[in-house]
Amino acid sequence: MESKDELYYIATDLLRKLIHTPSISRNEEAAAQLVHDTLVKQGFTPHRIGNNVWTLAQAYDPAKPTLLLNSHLDTVKPAASWIRDPFTPVEEEGRLYGLGSNDAGASVVSLLGAFLFLASTEQPYNLIFLASAEEEVSGANGIALALGELPPIDFAVVGEPTTMRPAICEKGLLVLDCTTHGKSGHAAREEGINALYLATEAIERLRRFEFPLVSPWLGRVKLTVTQIQAGTQHNVVPDHCDFVIDLRTNDSYSNAQAVEILRENFPDITITPRSLRLNSSSLSPQHPFIRRCTLAGREPFGSPTLSDQTHMTFPSVKIGPGDSARSHTADEYIVLDEIREAIELYICLLDQLEIGKESV
Repeated sequence: MESKDELYYIATDLLRKLIHTPSISRNEEAAAQLVHDTLVKQGFTPHRIGNNVWTLAQAYDPAKPTLLLNSHLDTVKPAASWIRDPFTPVEEEGRLYGLGSNDAGASVVSLLGAFLFLASTEQPYNLIFLASAEEEVSGANGIALALGELPPIDFAVVGEPTTMRPAICEKGLLVLDCTTHGKSGHAAREEGINALYLATEAIERLRRFEFPLVSPWLGRVKLTVTQIQAGTQHNVVPDHCDFVIDLRTNDSYSNAQAVEILRENFPDITITPRSLRLNSSSLSPQHPFIRRCTLAGREPFGSPTLSDQTHMTFPSVKIGPGDSARSHTADEYIVLDEIREAIELYICLLDQLEIGKESV
């Protein structure tokens, strides 16, 4: 069994290598190879599909429940305002700077550190570590692809920067393409029905609209109109106007239910969802993992941001080192002590955890 100091050094060494290896979404090949090689070096047999890499702690026992440790390898593109080189890991005053250091490299390596410890002893569950791809773009070749290769999962710990507080639910996402329909005419005469005016009136009603159910953890459904387009030229009354809604559903509604509610209340708008698959997720505060978190002084909360939990049909929790406020920012960093703390807390929360089989 590696000491916790050794686990910390393995984790931080891998994180520096990951920062130095560009892994922007859909281009995670080299980062996946780094994780693969690290697992081999530690004595495991990794598997890979696309840019997703996973391994089992020990021989799979179908009589046991299965616990998944997951975080993502991909990053967003670096913002133009970076002062440092985003792909050069730089340590300053206990902080490690670099693209993906906070979101979610620190979670990847901390979960790996915990995996190495937990794999060295008998656990009441099968344990899988998975470093997945395309999380930042909700890509089809990310975790959705990998989950098809894994045995049934009974519980997952998803590593994202939450300051090691457990997010027991997170909002879902709907992107809605909307259209109002008018009638074209000459702008110089009293002709036509201006679809742009219809859209602005509808948008004002949308701005005031509230879904009735309020979640105790996630609050209200959040609706925001973010784009609008109409017209072909200055002297033609537009016969249609297109606009986009960013809708963040709470755990009181499925995405399909939210779309139907909008269609019922706004019959004058054509509403077309781009996808229904990025649903909200939730976990009972009484789940054994959350009870351990509470005993450790880590209070659960509801997260407004999306993660790979949207692809999980089984119970899951989002918890990891770092701060979501640092994600996708210039000169992103992780505090190195946050990684040490995360490894130790993951071990404390997961060692000999009884989760039960959800699939039976």
